Amino acid sequence: MTSETNQKPKSVFDDLGREVGEAARKLEQESEKVISYLNSEVVPAIRTNSSKVLRVAAEKLAHLAEYMEHHNKPK
Repeated sequence: MTSETNQKPKSVFDDLGREVGEAARKLEQESEKVISYLNSEVVPAIRTNSSKVLRVAAEKLAHLAEYMEHHNKPK
C-alpha cells in the first residue's frame, strides 16, 4: 500500500472546517482590536465627558437650589 491509498478522500467538511477556523481566528483578532480601541479611546472620552456632564448638572442644581431658597420664603 502506498501513502496515497492510506489517505482518506478529501471531504467538503475539511475545507469548511478550515474556513471556519480561519474565520474564528480573524474574528478573535478583530475583537481584540475593537476592545483595544474601546479601552484606549472610548472609555477615556466617556469618563472625561461624564465628568463634564456631572459638573454642569451640579451647577444647574446649585442654581435651582438658590432659586428655590429665594422664591419659596414664607411671607
